Amino acid sequence: MLDLGTSFLASVERDPDALAIVDGEMRLSYRQWYDKVSALAAALSETGLKRGDHVLTAMQNRWENASLHWACQFLGLIVTPLNWRAKADEIDFGIEDAGAKAVFYDASTEEAVRLSRLAQHLPQFSAEALAGIMDGRAADAVPVADAADWSLMLYTSGTTSKPKGVPRRHRAERAGAVAHVAQNLYRHGERTLGVMPLYHTMGVRSLIASSLIGGTFVCLPRFDAAKALDLIEQEKITNLYLVPTLYHDLVHHEAFSAARVASVSKLGYAGASMTDGLLKRLEQTFRPELFVNHYGSSEIYTFTIEQRAAAKPGSAGRAGINQTIRVVKLGSRNPDERAAVGEEGEIIALMKSDEAFEGYWNRPDADAKALHGGWYFTGDTGFVDQDGDLFVTGRADDMIITGGENVSPVEVESCLSLHDGVAEVAVVGLPDERWGKIVVAFIKRRGEVTVEDLDRHCRDSGLANFRRPRRFVFVDEIPKSPVGKLLRRLLVAGEYAEERIPENQ
Repeated sequence: MLDLGTSFLASVERDPDALAIVDGEMRLSYRQWYDKVSALAAALSETGLKRGDHVLTAMQNRWENASLHWACQFLGLIVTPLNWRAKADEIDFGIEDAGAKAVFYDASTEEAVRLSRLAQHLPQFSAEALAGIMDGRAADAVPVADAADWSLMLYTSGTTSKPKGVPRRHRAERAGAVAHVAQNLYRHGERTLGVMPLYHTMGVRSLIASSLIGGTFVCLPRFDAAKALDLIEQEKITNLYLVPTLYHDLVHHEAFSAARVASVSKLGYAGASMTDGLLKRLEQTFRPELFVNHYGSSEIYTFTIEQRAAAKPGSAGRAGINQTIRVVKLGSRNPDERAAVGEEGEIIALMKSDEAFEGYWNRPDADAKALHGGWYFTGDTGFVDQDGDLFVTGRADDMIITGGENVSPVEVESCLSLHDGVAEVAVVGLPDERWGKIVVAFIKRRGEVTVEDLDRHCRDSGLANFRRPRRFVFVDEIPKSPVGKLLRRLLVAGEYAEERIPENQ
């Protein structure tokens, strides 16, 4: 298989004059971008950075960051990106854990890098410095990496423990991108909104996939619904690949209209479950040719694909073209101990996948927990229905056991999302002396809605009595991670206790 540097070079030779990247006034063809990437690769090689070195990046989705990613692929450097909201101690953690040899930052992380103790001992490059380097010299980069070299090391979100490094080779990164093109039916010349961050697997996949099809990667440094709508309209974006939260913010923005997003023919989402209410609204508004629910992870990019997401709400579909999956009995570590059809269990994925990682960075404890018998145990719960389609019901740790019954938060959230008075919803289990845990729904309201309205909706929708929320809490915002993942742990921690209203009977 091609290494990523050679893959990019092949794209340049196929489509030298095609528009490759847009960032504000910066518009570069593939040939022009290759020239700048080559200049950057030449300059970095002169600093003493060598094949196999980690470089820590903490930048927003700007053209300098995307260019750095490609320059590192030519040189065999391991891109190790952090959230651009990282604090100084998180910068220190990344440097120490990865053994990074250089730090790259922009204005959003300048202070954190300045306050980082370990960053002071490493070469540092600002985005402005990178732009200057790329304007200053001519070169033609020649790939020195091969497909077996490490390309990237993402960090897991670390919501329950310290982040874990997920190293991935060139061949796995490219396989994931090729599958992404195939499974989303991308055509030559697609235009992608490059807003999912380049420290996240979705953002990296969008960047690489765009190059494979001679497409245009339109940078949006950080998500802003108004700016996203402007770019979709102005740049004639043809596909969107976002987390559900960003779709929610787009369609609920005051400036949104179907006419402004008419160029978009393909929708894809990942990173979290999408409620039935949002699915319905997106389908009715965009009328997409393809609406993909992509279920995967940083460790193994694709688990399953559902290409008709709105036609079968909640379905994550079937295994991707590079994967096979199973659902095993909860608590089992035997990949052959399968759950029955319709029985909830833990979802596992085959480590032989071309897209798979090979284990966590210096974390044998994490490997021992997640890797068994050649399979990756995802920690997600779900079941396979009579049609053979997978339904993801949540994280094993999120399952609510109330009065001996298992309740999936996702099912309750989807039910409540269909009420017109619910803008956003999150469901968790909170301790209760009698039931062990009770189902509690945190609601961000749209207009006037009462507890009685919501409880009646749950009853009328046919939600089983034991799944009905016993308490509703009205909040101004639902807590989420920077990439839009619901942070149930903050709700469970009781930070919103004072806003709870009396339990409904």
